[in-house]
Amino acid sequence: MTSLPAGITIRPVTIPTRADDPDGADFRAMSGVRNAVYEEISGHTDHSMSAESLLPHYRDDPYEKRMTWLVLDDDEPVGRIGVDLPIERESTLAFVLVELRRAAWGRGIGGAALEMIERVAREHGRQTLQTWVEHPEAPGGRLHPPTGFGSVPAEDHAARFLARRGFALEQVERCSALDLRASWDRVRTLRDDALEAAVGYRVVSWTLPTPSEFTAGYAWMKSRMVTDAPSAALEYDDEVWDAARVATHDERYLEAGQTMLVTAAQHIATGELCAFNELVIAADRSEATHQEDTLVLSRHRGHRLGMLVKCEGLLAWRAIAPDSPRVLTYNAEENRPMLDINEAIGFAPIAYEGAWKKVLR
Repeated sequence: MTSLPAGITIRPVTIPTRADDPDGADFRAMSGVRNAVYEEISGHTDHSMSAESLLPHYRDDPYEKRMTWLVLDDDEPVGRIGVDLPIERESTLAFVLVELRRAAWGRGIGGAALEMIERVAREHGRQTLQTWVEHPEAPGGRLHPPTGFGSVPAEDHAARFLARRGFALEQVERCSALDLRASWDRVRTLRDDALEAAVGYRVVSWTLPTPSEFTAGYAWMKSRMVTDAPSAALEYDDEVWDAARVATHDERYLEAGQTMLVTAAQHIATGELCAFNELVIAADRSEATHQEDTLVLSRHRGHRLGMLVKCEGLLAWRAIAPDSPRVLTYNAEENRPMLDINEAIGFAPIAYEGAWKKVLR
C-alpha cells in the first residue's frame, strides 16, 4: 500500500446540521477546496457553490451513500476525495473523485487516495469505478473513446493519472455555454417552429416543489435518464423514482436556496409527460445558470419536443433570473440530436470532460 507523503493527512468529513456549526469546519474547508480546484481547471467560477448550498446535497439519503474526505497538507486543505455508492439492488458501482489543488500534484497523494478509494469500494462490494474529469486543452496526442466521438488531450495531468492507474476513457462530454445577454430572437423563432411541429402536445412548467399532478410523470422521466440517454460503455443501475424520491430531490434544491424550473411537454390525448428540461440557479440569481437533465422519452421522439422544452424554458427563465449571464450544459459528444438543438439555440463549446471507468479485479 502506498504511504502518504510527510505532512499529508486524509480524514473523513463530518456532515454538519448547518454549514456554520462548529463541527462544520471540515465541510466548509472541503467546499472551499472544491471550488478552488474547479476554478484552477476551468478558469472561471461558474461551478462554485457555497458551503450552505452544497450541504443539502451531502445529507444522508435513502438512495445513495456518500462518503467524503478532506486532504490536508500540514492542516492546509489541498484536496478532497469522494465515493458515492448507489443504494440500488445488487449495485456494483462506485462513483469516485480525487481532486487536488495544482500545488499538491506530483507528490503521490493522488495515487495513495485512489488506493484508499479502491479499498473502500471493495469493502462495499463494488467492482466498477467511474469518474468524470474536465480536461483543459494541451498540446500533443489525443485520447479517443470507443464511441468514436470526441477526444481529450493525452498529456493532460488527470488523463495521465487515470490512464496509468487502469482507468479507460469511455465517453467524452461537451460543456457548452449560452450567452443570456445576447438577442433572444433566435430562441423565439425556434420555439415557434417547434410549437408548429409538436401537434398533439402542450407545454407545462413548474418551479420546485413539483406539483402533485406532475409528480408521477416527472418521476418516470427521471427514472429514464439512466436508460434513454447515451451512456457508451458506462454502467448505471436502473433507478426507481416515486413520489418520495421526487420529494427528496426537490427538498435538496430548496434547502440549498436554489431555484429549479422544470419545463415539460405533455401529450394532450393521454396527459403523459414525455419530455423535460431543467434549469437551476443559486440563491444569488446573478450567477451562472446550469441546465441539468433534459430528455425526450423514446416513443415520443420526432416531434421537436427537445427543442420545444429547451426554448420555452429559456424564455421563461428571463423573468426568473434576468441577471444570470450564461447557461452551462453538458452533453455526450455522440448525442448529436441534442447537440444539434443546443447549437441551433446558440450554445457554444467551452470545455470537454472525460468519463472514465475501471473494473476492479
